[in-house]
Amino acid sequence: MAAPLVMRHVLQQVRNRVFLARHDTSSAVPTRLLSVSRCLAAHFYTDKHEWVSISNGKGTVGISHYAQEQLGEIVYVETPEVGTKLEANDVAGCLESVKAASEVFSPVGGTVTEVNKQLADKPSLVNSSPLADGWLFKLDLHPNTKTDTLMTEEAYQKFIGTIEGN
Repeated sequence: MAAPLVMRHVLQQVRNRVFLARHDTSSAVPTRLLSVSRCLAAHFYTDKHEWVSISNGKGTVGISHYAQEQLGEIVYVETPEVGTKLEANDVAGCLESVKAASEVFSPVGGTVTEVNKQLADKPSLVNSSPLADGWLFKLDLHPNTKTDTLMTEEAYQKFIGTIEGN
């Protein structure tokens, strides 16, 4: 029963963004920030296995389930400082596991507003709940953030299939 409410909420947010984008007089060239079909995806993914979920101009960033499986047991998480300004694809932190260390890249641009403080004492949250409790940081998105270079859940799963098939 919660899914229809979430969908209704997402559709209303999309309608609001489209209305604002169409009626924005500050830009000489009209831009379309997000399409309805892309907004319905819970997470957008990079080919480096980071994800971002977007709501009301704010983004939450983490790593995918696949990435945490590849890293193994995560023992240390380095996140950006609050106030850090990031562009899409900037290095935003680092994850250290018993196997390796891996840089974390920001999927979108914005200013970091919050980091997941739980990870300092419990970095294993990234392993046990990479898409929920194991998020890394949150940011206020740049005004013209676009997701067209990011993958939907379905596209990301296909991408993973090509990696595992090799």
